Amino acid sequence: MTDKKTIEQRGLWFEEFEIGVRYLHRPGRTITEADNVLFTTLTMNTQALHLDAAFSDALPPFNARLVNSMFTLSTLVGLSVAQLTQGTIVGNLGFSEIAFPKPLFHGDTLYAETEITEKRASKSRPGEGIVTLAHTGRNQHGDIVATASRKTMVRMRPAEEA
Repeated sequence: MTDKKTIEQRGLWFEEFEIGVRYLHRPGRTITEADNVLFTTLTMNTQALHLDAAFSDALPPFNARLVNSMFTLSTLVGLSVAQLTQGTIVGNLGFSEIAFPKPLFHGDTLYAETEITEKRASKSRPGEGIVTLAHTGRNQHGDIVATASRKTMVRMRPAEEA
């Protein structure tokens, strides 16, 4: 058997994050009615704006069911995982500045981008660092539908990877 180079998909080590760099995460995710109903019912969110078509269709200003904003946020973060944190994150430390300036509707496609806004070595956990990620979600028209700032604890590159 010949020795072949092997590449395993992973996120970035702490040292690879650069402040000011913007990552465009692709592909996007088209949101279906089934996605919205499943997430909404799994999380016990009985808001009629997500579940009741007759109610929502009659209610201005949107006259349609809205995608659950927590599903939008979860998907926005999820779209960034493969490129940024797969296998390198220790955990999320917190979210702030979450906003939903426009709604998503069934059939809309969510595209995600992330800018690195801060990073520093952990003072209490050697081998790890704190990275702040500014996530932005846009629909297929380029409209911003969600934003969030997320602090994460990320592993530093192991010595054998250097």
